[in-house]
Amino acid sequence: MSRLDINRAGEMEVFARVVESGNFSGAARALDMTPSAVSKLVARMEARLGARLLNRTTRQLRLTPEGDLFHERCRRILADMDEAEQAVAARAVPRGPVRINTFVPFGVHYLLPLLPRLSALYPEIQLDITLTDTVVDLLQERADIAIRVGPLKGANLMARKLAQSRVVVVASPDYLARHGTPRTPYDLAQHNMMAFGFVRSVGPWPFRLPDGTLVEVPVRGNTILSDGESMRQLALAGHGLGRHAWFHVGPDILAGRLVALLEDYNSGETEIVHVVFQGGPVMPPRIRAVIDFLAREIKLA
Repeated sequence: MSRLDINRAGEMEVFARVVESGNFSGAARALDMTPSAVSKLVARMEARLGARLLNRTTRQLRLTPEGDLFHERCRRILADMDEAEQAVAARAVPRGPVRINTFVPFGVHYLLPLLPRLSALYPEIQLDITLTDTVVDLLQERADIAIRVGPLKGANLMARKLAQSRVVVVASPDYLARHGTPRTPYDLAQHNMMAFGFVRSVGPWPFRLPDGTLVEVPVRGNTILSDGESMRQLALAGHGLGRHAWFHVGPDILAGRLVALLEDYNSGETEIVHVVFQGGPVMPPRIRAVIDFLAREIKLA
């Protein structure tokens, strides 16, 4: 049987109804079908896919890992189909779920404060937000959009630049009062330099000498962290020196909570922030609306 002979959208809707109802009978009532017809359709899907989607007992149905993945994709496909149909009638009003994965500092200081405004503009968009400094695979994590800082990887991804921010070394006034202020990059050997544990940030801190020579100082300290916000909090608490993009610590520097160090030796390195998303000929209005909103609203120093 060719794919043209299979109503895959109809099958997905039946399967989604079964999962939502928790049994064949409930799905059958909702779809005006018989329980037997629903059961046979699901069995036919499993045979075609070569995977069991549901574990059946006399009392309940449970999704297998394959069934859970398939159900999630079905929901997204059905939502996109509904959105495509409704877009024509409703002039492409954005609606439906949007999953956003963002690195922690951006999420805490920029994305989360913007969500009330985003929801007011697009009340029919349902947001699912994950904050992590680990670079995730969009498909594996089922994310529609990711906010990333630093070099981009993944040829199958589309990207849109949001902002660019220079990098600074900081410490709290309390830390500097207790340990002294480094005057040259070589003084850092006497200080507690906090490091990141994720792969892309492992490495020395670069500085540029007055004669233009670039030097790299190995990170020496007693603390390795998983995200930038944790490093900021420890810097504020006087634990050690941190190295951050200005957008993350600029307000703290301007308020006197942190001090920018070795600016005469700043290497000029910058961090670029992108919004990345899956490529394709047609972007759902819900995703385009969120991307356009972020590009319009994000203002980073």
